[in-house]
Amino acid sequence: MKESFDTIIVDQEEDLTWITLNRPEVANAFNTRMAEELLAVFSEFVSGARTTRCVILTGTGERAFCAGGDLKQRHGMTDEEWYAQHVVFEDLARALMDCPVPILGAINGAAYGGGTELTLACDFAYAAKHARFALTETTLGIMPGMAGTQYLPRAVGIRRAKEIILTGRPFSAEQALEWGLVNELCEPEALLELVRATAQRIADNGPIAIQGALKAINNAGFASLKQDYEIELASYNKTVPTKDRREGIAAFNEKRKAQFTGE
Repeated sequence: MKESFDTIIVDQEEDLTWITLNRPEVANAFNTRMAEELLAVFSEFVSGARTTRCVILTGTGERAFCAGGDLKQRHGMTDEEWYAQHVVFEDLARALMDCPVPILGAINGAAYGGGTELTLACDFAYAAKHARFALTETTLGIMPGMAGTQYLPRAVGIRRAKEIILTGRPFSAEQALEWGLVNELCEPEALLELVRATAQRIADNGPIAIQGALKAINNAGFASLKQDYEIELASYNKTVPTKDRREGIAAFNEKRKAQFTGE
């Protein structure tokens, strides 16, 4: 079982496993390697090859939890390259859905795009007061593709989810708390200890009971999640070969406003 990674840090602390996104030079943005490494770890939780009682997911530093997909890496990708990368993201999304133990988010800073989707994939999350959130994909000519269109309405309601996704507008940690995206806010220096204490309380409970309760609760709220995710992916894949997708990524990298044509 691998313990050393290029883009994440995995620390076992007795019954807890800390997974830290570790690309601070790019605000912990996702590249293909990070997705592959997260997939490897969560696949081991799903298979039972790696065991723990609770997972804590966070990011390096106080600036950002995760800025979403690495758009510098994606700049100039062919459609085929884009599809190939996204298959890794899709497999990761499914592994997160199938994780048999609780995942707690410690959202230490900005969580944009895929960062918000990772927050949503956690069973629940606490955030630093300065954290900000957004699903910015439509401003790039694409759409959420790691189950964001499925998790978000379940967390904040359909009407609020439409506003967040269709505008791509950022929102504050206070709004995230009010709308139900995160469970609690705290000062940045207190975040990790707060999440550790909650995770340890979970880990101290009966592990068979915790896993059974988690499975039952997820069935209540997410019974059709995987089937619904296929609808998201079908819509997402229609955006990949468009001129608008290329324009959105180019505009981001060139630091200008995108000019979309609907093509």
